[in-house]
Amino acid sequence: MKGLIPVLIMLLALAAAAADHFGCGPVAPAPEEVEAEMVALRAENARWRLAWEALLDAADLVRVEEVAPDVVVNLRYATADNFTGRAVYPVHIALLRRETARKLAAANAELMEQGYRIKLWDAYRPYSLHLQLWQAAGDKRHFFADPRFGSVHNRGAAVDVTLVDARGRPVEMPSDFDDFSGAGHRNAPMSGAARAHLDLLTEVMCRHGFEAIEHEWWHFEDNAWWRYPILDVPLEVYNIITDGR
Repeated sequence: MKGLIPVLIMLLALAAAAADHFGCGPVAPAPEEVEAEMVALRAENARWRLAWEALLDAADLVRVEEVAPDVVVNLRYATADNFTGRAVYPVHIALLRRETARKLAAANAELMEQGYRIKLWDAYRPYSLHLQLWQAAGDKRHFFADPRFGSVHNRGAAVDVTLVDARGRPVEMPSDFDDFSGAGHRNAPMSGAARAHLDLLTEVMCRHGFEAIEHEWWHFEDNAWWRYPILDVPLEVYNIITDGR
């Protein structure tokens, strides 16, 4: 019996080849079937697109560049230049609630009159990505909002910003972004130039509807943040949908 096995295998192979030769193998779908399949696929894609667009319209998130084109956008979590050493955000796209973006634009316009511009380090942060950052922070996670309650960044109503000059070059500030050493506190020791720049940034931001916090000088929250729910709309989906409009 064992000697027959190779023969059987060979016969099966020959039978399969013969079936293909005589048209008994898999039959390609007819052109009309392919066309019907493509029509169904396009219809399904359109339904998904409409659903995502409805969600994005309800979220009322806008690209910062659309409302505040003079703000310098450099999302640090979309690069490896952050405390994790890797890009956490899958795309470099800065979103905010429409009204929050307008407030940021107004603050930037005033600062531009004095020879400065706002540089944006962070804006809307999907909840799932906030959870990743909180976990990655380890014993420094107290610098991030507890995921049980969410962050104002998850609401699209908070920004992390710094000052640059009119040409986008850095000016002296108290510390770098996400400095966990204590230098990020508003009352930490700093140079006179850093204090002057921080005071200017704070005064202008607060004048245009933002509130500061003590332990992160770069963090400002829309004073109406409580109006907005926590979101987990993926950044990459927004990017794909809006690019196709």
